[in-house]
Amino acid sequence: MSYYGLTFANVGDLTPRPLPIIRVEPHERRAPRRALEVLRRGGVIVYPTDTVYGLGCRIDDEGAVRRIISLKGRGLDDPLPVLLADPAQLEEYGTAVSAAARRLAALYWPGPLTIVVRRSARIPAFVTGGGETVGLRVPGHPMPRALVRDLGVPIVGTSANTHGAPAPVTAQGAVFELGDRVDLVIDGGRVPLGLPSTVVDATADPPRLIRQGAVVLRDVAA
Repeated sequence: MSYYGLTFANVGDLTPRPLPIIRVEPHERRAPRRALEVLRRGGVIVYPTDTVYGLGCRIDDEGAVRRIISLKGRGLDDPLPVLLADPAQLEEYGTAVSAAARRLAALYWPGPLTIVVRRSARIPAFVTGGGETVGLRVPGHPMPRALVRDLGVPIVGTSANTHGAPAPVTAQGAVFELGDRVDLVIDGGRVPLGLPSTVVDATADPPRLIRQGAVVLRDVAA
């Protein structure tokens, strides 16, 4: 694990501001202490996942969540996905979880599948755009799982790009897209999959495919 920084100058301000970038090995299982400090104080970070690079903050900080919404160029009523550390947390952050949702989690978590369930009271409404459902995922990459585990709170798991732009597969791509508008970047090299997660609505009976991604699900009911 090593640390370096890029320097940016804000428009109208000749004073450069370094962007902290922490380089980690692709299979690093320890969350960088600096990243945890940033998240604990309500900061926004970029981090690698198994699918694409993510843009995240702790889910219980409304100011940080609204900052991500602004960075993405999305509306306040747009829901944000949430990353968990362990499949067992499905019942903690979802409620009235169906047998189908449990089955999908058992088959594909950790991995590139986002499962939409009814949110529990532990997911703030400002994360879900005021809606009663939330997309949950346990990623296949150890870094976001370590961040959530060591932070003790799930993190937002949206892609590190502005709305409509391609999701970045490298830290450099995320920095090119977002610049110094984030507080810290974890560089874990090129992500292994390079495709967004597949999204399934498990509140429907049978479950409904919302987005085809890294997991190919032709028959979700099966």
